[in-house]
Amino acid sequence: MIVLILPFVISCKRAGTVKQAINTLSDVEKLEGWQLLFDGKSLENWKFFNDGEVTGWKIVDGMLENSGVGSDHGGDIITKKQYQNFELLLEWNVSPKSNSGVFYHVQEGQTDAIYKSGPEYQLIDDVGWPEPLEPWQNSGANYAMNPPEGAEKVAAGQWNTTRIIVNGTLVEHWLNGKLVVQYELWGKDWLARKAAGKWANEPKYGMAKIGSIGLQDHGGLTKFRNIKIRIIY
Repeated sequence: MIVLILPFVISCKRAGTVKQAINTLSDVEKLEGWQLLFDGKSLENWKFFNDGEVTGWKIVDGMLENSGVGSDHGGDIITKKQYQNFELLLEWNVSPKSNSGVFYHVQEGQTDAIYKSGPEYQLIDDVGWPEPLEPWQNSGANYAMNPPEGAEKVAAGQWNTTRIIVNGTLVEHWLNGKLVVQYELWGKDWLARKAAGKWANEPKYGMAKIGSIGLQDHGGLTKFRNIKIRIIY
């Protein structure tokens, strides 16, 4: 069940400027081909991974919140549409000692967990996580594959901006305006990392050339807003 609370609008005049409301597209963004994946009011663009109608997730003040009690095999949501080459933008806010992730090229019906299908852009409370983190577990990482380079540690309760670019085989992860990860899908280095790490026995991991965008409900609350995508032709 989706609990809907009327969104709060952040448009306001400060020092003669008007701040854009959350979950909207500017005229320039519309001309550039951006599309909203979340309008702050509904989850019509989303479904459960390997299932159907979304439950547990909430819309509060125009922000999308996961249930906070998800697990490895349930609660993750994906877009109903699939994307191949794209630029994805979103903002996220992780609660203390919590983590989540953003996936792409996700395919249903092939694996029992979303992270065994599509690559993951890691979201985590870097500062407050109760155990030591491997470099490939830090925010902005290509989870279990490529650690972020030069990324500032993310603290719980702050809003962060993620940008993911997938163009052919080339992928970029940006965190708060800084490029922190670059890799080439299915290249020699990528294949070596897969064979030597967590995905060695997951043949479907990262192999799809098109698929859904996914958001993780992994345990611990994470909030999302301003989720938008631009297709690269």
